[in-house]
Amino acid sequence: MKKRLFSCITVLALGTMVFAGCTSQDTTQTAESKKGSVKVSIVGSTTVAEPMEQLAAKYKELGSTDNVEIQGVGSSAGIKAAIDGTADIGMSSRELKEEEKAGIVETVIAYDGIAVVVHPSNGVADLTKSQVKDIFEGVITNWKEVGGIDQDIVVVVREAGSGTRGAFEEILKLIDENKASTVVETAVVAEGTGAVMASVATKEAAIGFVSEGFLDETVKAVSVDGAAPTVENIKTSKYTISRPLILITKADIKAEAQAVIDFVLGDAGQKIMAEKYIPVKN
Repeated sequence: MKKRLFSCITVLALGTMVFAGCTSQDTTQTAESKKGSVKVSIVGSTTVAEPMEQLAAKYKELGSTDNVEIQGVGSSAGIKAAIDGTADIGMSSRELKEEEKAGIVETVIAYDGIAVVVHPSNGVADLTKSQVKDIFEGVITNWKEVGGIDQDIVVVVREAGSGTRGAFEEILKLIDENKASTVVETAVVAEGTGAVMASVATKEAAIGFVSEGFLDETVKAVSVDGAAPTVENIKTSKYTISRPLILITKADIKAEAQAVIDFVLGDAGQKIMAEKYIPVKN
């Protein structure tokens, strides 16, 4: 009788241990499954979206199972998405307006120069900031007025809501007292950085503006007040048309989204930002 009772107790104990082991394993698998299913949505500036795609790929490569989704829809849309909570992180390539800052945390991840670009065949190599402003407002309308050939200038700008356009207008004071753009009404509007590059590259009389990090041989960047839009000149403030690249979140950011930001500010993330922009950490 005692032997039978002991056997029963032993079986019960072993069964409990097996059950506990299974429960522990199931819990671990569930936790891992949950971690892998967590989505971090990042929405906003097309300028910031390009390096963020690279950062997200590297983040995953280094072992994260979090799902990072990036949408380049413009800075204003990204700021709004962060404010109303439809995105975990907003991306902006311009300074936030005062009315956009309430309850928002801004994290600068790099700095960028906005290059003034013309067709490669254009003989004009340097403009003053005042001349750039006058060209985009339609005060100067012919290249001969700034040392070029007798040819009407074609102004190319980004779409409304673009962070690059917003920063460019703010820096050059292309905004009136009612906060409306003073860019000439005949300007060609291009949706996205790539479209600006393509438009300027195919129009000999064109002038536009793009992030310094996107420059290539299809367009020519002109110097402004004698300074070319190089990383060194932007760092030393010799080239003055520059802006921060910002990630925007609410104060109560979820842990998975904060982990992404921490990665961007870490050594690996800043190394990627340094490929095209000026990192905040050397």
